Amino acid sequence: MAYLLDGNNLIGTVLRVSRPEAADRQALVAEIAERLRRTRAKATIYFDGPAGASSLGALTVRGSGPGGADAAIVRAVAEARVPVEMIVVTADRELSRHVRDAGGKVSAPADFFRRFGKAGEPEAPSPGRVDVDEWMKWFEDEANRNDR
Repeated sequence: MAYLLDGNNLIGTVLRVSRPEAADRQALVAEIAERLRRTRAKATIYFDGPAGASSLGALTVRGSGPGGADAAIVRAVAEARVPVEMIVVTADRELSRHVRDAGGKVSAPADFFRRFGKAGEPEAPSPGRVDVDEWMKWFEDEANRNDR
């Protein structure tokens, strides 16, 4: 699954900013990159503006070029080898309709952020090494059995 993020819409939804500035974009990009850092998920975030792309780990940041971010997102879904594997994260109803018409899926921003946790949230601790011999001895000990 590939995630395509409607950057300006997310800024409005998450940061409650109607006219995003460069600092708002940077804050959102940093937040999402940190959330994706612990996963195998990849995402591309689109912003209105000059065409271009840069990568920050699992996150690619794209300027849409002429036509705007919405058109670039719909084009990416339509041109995907398997459009149904493209998940667009937006609260924009019109964009959502166009994405579905192109064969993609849509996710609400809240669902995306819930799925990828909070930035800076510690990873779940790993169980570490397990001493199999120690466990085998424990299970072989009659005092530890409940099957009497």
